[in-house]
Amino acid sequence: MKKENPKISAALRTVTGRAVKKLRKSGLTPATIYGNKFEPISIELLTLELNKLFDHAGESLLVEIVVAENSYPVIFKNPQFHPISGDLIHIDCYKVNLKEKITTTVPVEIIGESLAVKNGNTLMQILDEIEIEALPSDLPEKIEIDITNLLEVDDKVTVAQLNIDRTLIEIKNDPEQVVVIIEAQRVEEEIPVVEETTPVDVPATAQKTEEEKAAKEAEDAAEKSDK
Repeated sequence: MKKENPKISAALRTVTGRAVKKLRKSGLTPATIYGNKFEPISIELLTLELNKLFDHAGESLLVEIVVAENSYPVIFKNPQFHPISGDLIHIDCYKVNLKEKITTTVPVEIIGESLAVKNGNTLMQILDEIEIEALPSDLPEKIEIDITNLLEVDDKVTVAQLNIDRTLIEIKNDPEQVVVIIEAQRVEEEIPVVEETTPVDVPATAQKTEEEKAAKEAEDAAEKSDK
């Protein structure tokens, strides 16, 4: 059964530069579709729908963007977030050729329960994403790692042990690279008592100023992407 890619509708965008601030206030996010031998087009998407889709697709899953009567298979790239609200304020959409393999990263997800962890040891995750090459239609949403068989300290899962269809997907990481490993339970050292000092109060207005400064810097960076 053919995998259905998530879709999102968009409209052509004429607003660029600093004027996109009004666009964002109206609940829209500016974006650009670009690709190899493809003339870039500026678009706008509903912010709520885009945030929900990006949470699911990230920068690895193939997505279809529908603009009027045209549909573009893309992968999200270079997301820019508002430092306070966390909303996307700009994103690039790389148009792919469905017949050509691409290289991207896929997130790792831990599943199962480890007896070693239940016994008080620690599961250390060394890699949280894996670099792969595949046709866009074969890109997995994630790579699951079952830790049920990690029973003792130093038990691990390497890249070579990942459960993935290697007839469709090539892993670019070193096969011997460790993805997760069990480490021995750490004995907490007694922390010396330090005499408390009176903290210096920072005026709320000063805190707000720093937040506004960070937000403005993020918006300025996004505006440069829109030009």
